[in-house]
Amino acid sequence: MGRKNKQRFSSITKDRDEIQTQIEKADEAGKPIVFEYDDELPGGGQFYAIETGQHFTDAKALADHKKGRYFKKRAKELKEEKYTQGSAEWASGMTKEKLPPAHPVK
Repeated sequence: MGRKNKQRFSSITKDRDEIQTQIEKADEAGKPIVFEYDDELPGGGQFYAIETGQHFTDAKALADHKKGRYFKKRAKELKEEKYTQGSAEWASGMTKEKLPPAHPVK
């Protein structure tokens, strides 16, 4: 893989519903999400933020990340329901938009 492709794909994060599914599976199993030691992941894959889906080099970097704005915003989003009726209607194009009349009556 070339350098440009690696840079392009390195910033891709998981979607909210993927992370919520991962958290639900971990809760059902009753076990925390643990990774085997992997030299290719930062910190060997031992320092992972579930909410953002990112690996960090050490515990300090992970703790600093958890104090940040992005982590807090993502954690708040994950507390909401995965799918709502409103989002389903929006995705299917069933929303009713309030548009001004094309020819106002005088």
